[in-house]
Amino acid sequence: MNPSPRLPLDVFYQREARHPRKRFLVQPLADGRVEELSWGEVGEQARRAACWLRGRELPAGSRIALLSKNCAHWIVADLAIWMAGHVSVPLYPNLTAEAMRQVLEHSESALVLIGKLDDWPAMAPGMPEGLPSVALPLHPEGHFDHHWEALQVCAPIRDNPSPPGNRLATLIYTSGTTGMPKGVMHAFGNLGFAAGHATELFGVGEDDRLLSYLPLCHVAERMVVEMGALYAGETIFFADSLDTFLEDLRRARPTLIFGVPRIWSKLQQGVYAKVSARRLDRLLRLPIIGRLVGRKVLAGLGLDQLRYALCGAAPVPQALLEWYRRLGLDVLEVYGMTENCGYSHLCLPGRQKAGWIGQNCPGVEVRIAEDGEVQVRSGTVMQGYYKEPLKTAEALTDDGFLRTGDKGEQDADGNLRLTGRIKEIFKTSKGKYVAPAPIENRLAAHTRIEQVCVVGDGMPQPLALCVLSEVGRREAANAGRGALESSLKGLLDEVNRALEKHERLQGLVLVPDIWGVDNGFLTPTLKIKRNVVETAYGGRFQEWQERREAVLWHE
Repeated sequence: MNPSPRLPLDVFYQREARHPRKRFLVQPLADGRVEELSWGEVGEQARRAACWLRGRELPAGSRIALLSKNCAHWIVADLAIWMAGHVSVPLYPNLTAEAMRQVLEHSESALVLIGKLDDWPAMAPGMPEGLPSVALPLHPEGHFDHHWEALQVCAPIRDNPSPPGNRLATLIYTSGTTGMPKGVMHAFGNLGFAAGHATELFGVGEDDRLLSYLPLCHVAERMVVEMGALYAGETIFFADSLDTFLEDLRRARPTLIFGVPRIWSKLQQGVYAKVSARRLDRLLRLPIIGRLVGRKVLAGLGLDQLRYALCGAAPVPQALLEWYRRLGLDVLEVYGMTENCGYSHLCLPGRQKAGWIGQNCPGVEVRIAEDGEVQVRSGTVMQGYYKEPLKTAEALTDDGFLRTGDKGEQDADGNLRLTGRIKEIFKTSKGKYVAPAPIENRLAAHTRIEQVCVVGDGMPQPLALCVLSEVGRREAANAGRGALESSLKGLLDEVNRALEKHERLQGLVLVPDIWGVDNGFLTPTLKIKRNVVETAYGGRFQEWQERREAVLWHE
């Protein structure tokens, strides 16, 4: 392990001094213009904001909340908070008012910086009374106590504050599939360990480009985009909105990108909306034309310049990885948690093993506990959960290993395979245990299934609740239901043949709802909240069991 990694602010100062005019942040604006900020301009603005923050005479290490969708000034504000000697507390920009209030009060935030938001009127009631606010350059309409322009009137600080590696840098609140999110405490050394090793591992540099579109408050985007850019000198392009995402992607032509499985699936579905899966499959099988078609598809998505495509945060269907591989793009699985800066395991190019995540990253120790739990230790492991000593003790072993909560196994080469979440494994009424994640992965390989949740606690046999893709829903509505049912029955038979008898699904239930963040079915990082799914449909489970239909439409 590296005992003294380079720290984020020190790395920024070096880049600020070495190439102040080099483009750093590229921000699209609502009117179609694009704003660019150089390393020197980012430093100047951050230093002015840091001066203003110092002038408020808050106690050192005060928590400063950052509530905004991804934008250039998210990065600038984060740097300013650190330069002023405080701790940044990023919040998901789509929280409910109640959840926002919980995090702001739990973190004891002394100030909140507010930027791009889609529905501030719905969130505003969650602001604790008396909590001062600052509006970033891109902000919603509303009343704010201060505006970024006022901060920029201050003279920039001229010193280079360099907090030690063990100083708390940020509280990253987990997206929380159940209950109150936990505030993960990460020190500057944790961030530096992960970013420094990852930069060397990937060999990225100043000519590389990133597109920031997943929430920066999530550990993966924070590390890949913000920390990655600081340590490698990459240029960050920002996506303006979902409506402009493809345009923003094509503008950036990223050389490295991270996406959760649902994003990679959405891009695939977008391709299928223009060309049928059968026709594309046929074209890709042709020796020479297939390569040309694959390149054209990637170019149309803005992915033709990628050197590294990463996928993580949830299990990835092997069929989806294979689909991109046929296009000519290797999507590499990564594995990590908020509690270890997302830095744990990686599939390296040319060394992928189907069904396995990959090997532990440099500086990471891994072991499998007696109960099958994967445990890891490195310089990235959190200091603990904020104000939660008991939960911290549950998460960390006496010798410093992080309990991941994932069951897994390793092969002779050190590759890791996850076999389910310890707490998600359920027991059927026959007393048999079932891990839902591997079954869901198999079902998600179908091109017409977008989301799936396997349930079965206390039931004779499991059921799979499925949400159809947009293409699948359109086919079902346009006289294609029979063909779709036939295809799904074939999928059910295929999946069940690969399962143990007690794991076999009684049937597939096609639900009409779209599981999203807004209606509470998904976390902000697009993970399914199993308890919400089970609560929403649990009243029908017995009825569906009794009907014993292979494919059942819940309408």
